[in-house]
Amino acid sequence: MAISAADVKKLREMTGAGMMDCKKALGEANGDFEMAVEILRKQGQKVSEKRADRDANQGLIITRVSDDGKKASAIEINSETDFVARNEDFRAKATTFNNLVFDNSYKTLEEVLSSPFGNGTVADEVANMVGVIGEKIQIKKSLLLETDGTLVVYNHPGDQLAVIVEFDGSVTNEDVAKDVAMQIAAMKPIAVTEAEVDATVIEKEIEIAKEQLINEGRPADIAEKAAKGKLRRFFEESVLLNQKFVKDNSVTVKQYLEQNNTPLVKAFYRLQLGES
Repeated sequence: MAISAADVKKLREMTGAGMMDCKKALGEANGDFEMAVEILRKQGQKVSEKRADRDANQGLIITRVSDDGKKASAIEINSETDFVARNEDFRAKATTFNNLVFDNSYKTLEEVLSSPFGNGTVADEVANMVGVIGEKIQIKKSLLLETDGTLVVYNHPGDQLAVIVEFDGSVTNEDVAKDVAMQIAAMKPIAVTEAEVDATVIEKEIEIAKEQLINEGRPADIAEKAAKGKLRRFFEESVLLNQKFVKDNSVTVKQYLEQNNTPLVKAFYRLQLGES
């Protein structure tokens, strides 16, 4: 049957697929739009399978936080090239996916991928994006946070790094809170407090320090004691509240918050493109 330009345009608007792909799909489906969408989806899935072994190391981390700071969400979506990641349509789709996380309070990636989207699911739409763009596309992770305190979000320029900080109470000075979020982005702490550092990490640090001291000629018993003393330096570098505040090294992050009447940090989430 003859396929009109209007029908091709309509299918393209529905799916985002290329004009020729839409025309071909409508021809195979004898003008049936639902069947044509399914054909395009299957084509996208085939492309997705072919590109499954490709590396998708580029992309975006999109965040959203409620006006009252009680709820926040984030999503990481990957592509093979930075060219695709910088495309406005790609960003718009990523933002839409993140809004689904936020609006529906999805707590797992599985919930996100199985969420209804258009005539299928989010997973179907990602497969369709693969078919249209011709690159491996994947939603790598999603995050939903809710709190009785305050959530503050910082997105580093380029949207390849984002930080969400949970403060243990109401934040009245957003500049102070953003300073701490930027500190986390730059200094990569592993925990908020010393008590939260995993025991195996501490044991490993003591062992490394002990071996270094022995290699320097210290007796084993003295090296053991001195190694535990070196933990102080490790905590200063790796624990957020113990870190020197980057804008004023005369105070720690904890002291900076206390001096500015800002609640202490309860938790933080540092999301960097490509990291697990």
